[in-house]
Amino acid sequence: MTTQEKLDHIMAIVDDMKAEGIESIDVHEKTSMAEFFVICSGTSDRHVQSIADKVLEKMTEMKEKPLRTEGDRSGWVLHDYGDVWLHVMRDEQRQFYDLESFWKHMRPSYNIPQDEN
Repeated sequence: MTTQEKLDHIMAIVDDMKAEGIESIDVHEKTSMAEFFVICSGTSDRHVQSIADKVLEKMTEMKEKPLRTEGDRSGWVLHDYGDVWLHVMRDEQRQFYDLESFWKHMRPSYNIPQDEN
């Protein structure tokens, strides 16, 4: 599955689960960790977990399992799909950590190896 297909599927799944404030951030010039971050909010701990669980279920059906998952039952769940990371957070945590501002305003990293093709 391509990066864009992963991103599109994850965005559609979180939208179907009524996540709030869904954003995708292109971070490929800022870090070598991922190409995109998807950030969204749930209205409660249960909603956050339900969104994360549904993404895991649907992506697994498409033969895409996360490399790691962190934060189960904590109000912030991270799924690392390699080139696409999903952050599902309660609104309070999202406002406090403000990942969107951090990554949008970060300067590109010129130390990241570039493809020579």
